Amino acid sequence: MHDQFKELDTKELKFADTVFIRDIETRVFQAIVIKCLAEIEGVALLEGTLLDNLLGREGNERIKGIHVEQDQKNHSVSIKVEVNIAHGISIPEKAEEIQTKIAAEVTHLTVLHVACVHVVFKALISDVPLASVVETKEVETEKEFNTEEF
Repeated sequence: MHDQFKELDTKELKFADTVFIRDIETRVFQAIVIKCLAEIEGVALLEGTLLDNLLGREGNERIKGIHVEQDQKNHSVSIKVEVNIAHGISIPEKAEEIQTKIAAEVTHLTVLHVACVHVVFKALISDVPLASVVETKEVETEKEFNTEEF
């Protein structure tokens, strides 16, 4: 019996293939998206809530408006980004810029296929601070009220 194994080439004895597994946490994708958005003018990520401020949440715990779904089977990722946009900027053009930048960066850094980048514009960022708009309206209202008395 030992004679059979002497002639057997050790290369013929194969071990099971090594499997390499790589998991990427949602926080990594969120950080990539934040970096991309920081480089794009005219958009801002949604801010944390009052509760986040009260609880002292910072950094990635406070990220709002970036949702990631990974498909391990197809090695792909879908990203939904909710942003605010400045007044006067073309929404379709800005959406395309955001989608292209995020898809390229995620693919480059993770080697995953980006199946979808869904951009949701939640609010309009005004050039004029809201406080000054409210003050102006109050002054106008007072003037109208004062002129109506006479």
